[in-house]
This record gives sequence, C-alpha cells and structure tokens, in this order.
Amino acid sequence: MVDEYRHKGQRRKMIEELRQLGIRNQKVLDAVNSVPRHFFLSSAFEQFAYQNSAFQIGAGQTISKPHTVARQTELLQLPAGAKVLEIGTGSGYQCAVLCAMGFKVHSIERQKLLFEKAGPLLKRMGYKPHLYYGDGYKGKKVFAPFDGIIVTCGAPDIPEALLLQLSIGGRLVIPVGEGETQRMFSFTRLGEKEFNREEHGEFAFVPMLASRATDA
Repeated sequence: MVDEYRHKGQRRKMIEELRQLGIRNQKVLDAVNSVPRHFFLSSAFEQFAYQNSAFQIGAGQTISKPHTVARQTELLQLPAGAKVLEIGTGSGYQCAVLCAMGFKVHSIERQKLLFEKAGPLLKRMGYKPHLYYGDGYKGKKVFAPFDGIIVTCGAPDIPEALLLQLSIGGRLVIPVGEGETQRMFSFTRLGEKEFNREEHGEFAFVPMLASRATDA
C-alpha cells in the first residue's frame, strides 16, 4: 500500500470539492483527507479514487461517494471519544473515516467476502475498530448504548432496535427508502421514547438486506 504525493494532491482537490458541496466541519474534512481512499478500491479504479463517485466493491455492494461519507459523518455531530456503531462495514472506507475522527467504532458487515477483506486492511492502516460478521439490522445490543449509529445502506424503514440502542442525546443517521434513492434522516434521542427527527436531502445507497437475525 503506497500513498504517493499525487494521491495526497488528489485528496486535497477532493476536499475542496467537498467544501463546495457544503461540508463545513473541518474535523470531518481533515479525517477524510487523512484516509487514502484508493486503498479501498481495486487497482482498476485507482485513477478514479478521488472522484466524487461510488464504485462496486463486490458482493453487490458499493463504496459510497466521498460526499456521502463526509455528510453522514458530519451529521453524527459527535466529539472524539464517542462510541459509534456502523451498520455495513462494506469496503471499510467509512469505518476508517470514523476511526480517523477519534471515535470508538463498532462495525457490522453481513457479507462474508467484505468482512474478510475490510478487517485486515483496516489493521494494516493502523485502525482498531471492533468488527463483527453478522446481521446489523438489530444493531449490537450487547455493547449499547451508542453515542451515534450510522447506517450505510438504504433502509425500508427505521429499525426500532437501533433507536433504542442510542444513548440519551445520541444520534442515528440513516438513509430511508426502497427506490434508487433515499432520504437521509437523523434521529436524536431526547428521552426513553422521545426522538427528534430531521431530514437532510436525497442520497443513493444499496438496499439494506432484510433482517434474518433474532438477536444481536
């Protein structure tokens, strides 16, 4: 794995594009800038790694656009040291950005192929998230509550289990919808059964697979 000067230059240009697209949180921009996105793509796509585009990564999944990764991270609105659950490790790119933010990251991946690739890569890069192979639909109750939960696939609805695994003041960031695009929502837990919902525009994700878990 080599992160050359040209890659760093491409990342700086990408960061300026993210600014133009509305990303304002400097800590998020710094975290994205610190993660070599080309490490998470096949060599065939390396020259396109710093375009604001999604790419296939196998098992019917994609690596999200850099703007999507930055926006979801920004919407968490959390300080370093916060405990964050990611639903859908995928390539590991979003996970790496969360780690670069200084979060204590737990991440679940349902596709065995992706789980087996992401773990060793993140380790080689020096990140130490807690990774799990399994169904993320019901979260990870054993490690709840979480300060933040981020869902990286389009959900047909809001999984109640994820809302209930938030700490008071914690935030769930999730794309919802069953078509080619989804609406991004954030939910802030205000009390035992009280949540504040905000909508943040349209994004495109692969669909969340239907739950097959009985407990997590």
